[in-house]
Amino acid sequence: MDDEPLWYVAYGSNLYRERFRCYLSGGRPRGGARHYPGCRDPRPARAEASITVPGGIYFGYTSLVWGGGMAFYDPALPGRAAARAYLLTRRQFCDVLSQEMRRDAGADHDLSEAIARGRQRLGPGRYETVLKVGERAGHPMLTFTSPEPHPPNAPTAAYLTMLGNGLREAHGWSAERAAAYLAARPGAHGTWTSTDITALLG
Repeated sequence: MDDEPLWYVAYGSNLYRERFRCYLSGGRPRGGARHYPGCRDPRPARAEASITVPGGIYFGYTSLVWGGGMAFYDPALPGRAAARAYLLTRRQFCDVLSQEMRRDAGADHDLSEAIARGRQRLGPGRYETVLKVGERAGHPMLTFTSPEPHPPNAPTAAYLTMLGNGLREAHGWSAERAAAYLAARPGAHGTWTSTDITALLG
């Protein structure tokens, strides 16, 4: 079961492959304040896919890595969220999840409820609720987010740059399109304009 493949659906800074590599093989992302230990199995994803999922993202809480708001997925928001799916082993997914929950890697989380029912709360923390957002090639597509929406909080320039680069890399968007998408998200809207974010990505 540890090698059973499943898709990790990234919608935030892990859209950017270089940043996500820190979760797999360890390291500190450019502009970030945290060093990640990596997975027990540090191999790259078996496959990748650029996708969208129903709902949207918003920025909330305050990141200990980037400062400012962090991206969270809310399936109840209108529209579709741009994402990138990485095909991992179940063990790799569990280690990525543990690192997002600020726990030590090495726990083989029981994901059966998320896979069977679509939602599973592993704890009260920010990224401790696992959602199933679909299936692809016969494998479940899972992501994680906050258990409930929280008040919006504006993200920092470094974080928006990481997300914008991820959108451009994963979806082939122009800087202007990525900036318009991010500027419209709750938390960024009203603080960041698309012109501001385009300048970051220029």
